[in-house]
Amino acid sequence: MVGCYRQRGNRKGRCRSKIPVGITKAAYLESRLADALTEEDDYDLMVMGRSQGQGCYCFVNGIVQTQVQKLQSHYPYIVVDNEAGMEHIIRGILPNMEIAILVSDCSRRGVQAAGRIVALMKELNFHPKKIGLIVNRVPGGKLDEGTLEEIEKQKLDLLGVVPQDDDVYRFDCEGRPTVQFPKDSPVREALKGIIEKLAI
Repeated sequence: MVGCYRQRGNRKGRCRSKIPVGITKAAYLESRLADALTEEDDYDLMVMGRSQGQGCYCFVNGIVQTQVQKLQSHYPYIVVDNEAGMEHIIRGILPNMEIAILVSDCSRRGVQAAGRIVALMKELNFHPKKIGLIVNRVPGGKLDEGTLEEIEKQKLDLLGVVPQDDDVYRFDCEGRPTVQFPKDSPVREALKGIIEKLAI
């Protein structure tokens, strides 16, 4: 989210932030994060960009963590959608989460990865009030016995199963939001059941 420019004659192509004179890097990043917040009628949205080349995320992660903590006092709910993997957990951006929802495909390996993330959260002393698993893109909406066995082995709380649905692919290709799914959509029904189980 920080604007970058490339210096002339810089053969390595290193990207440097153009920070105004008289302001610290931390204050500048905080102002840019505030500007990145898009306000809508029912929700606000902030999207974190990618890194600009090589380097450590540590400083930026610290700023993001501080900004999220500041936002928590202004909203009844904050939803953070992370990319797949353990990196966001390791970075410790969300130490105060109340509910951690893990999403896996219907393979045993996917469920095992979810189990490893839960173990990592405990190792890092994250203590959400609830941790749940959603299994996505399940053929026919029914889990295989092997996958169910792995969920039990990993001691994961299954919140729900989202069936494989060609409409999801079609809506994505057309750039249409899933909130426009018909009311009798199997995916919509599954998500409704998950929300009810979360009781939020």
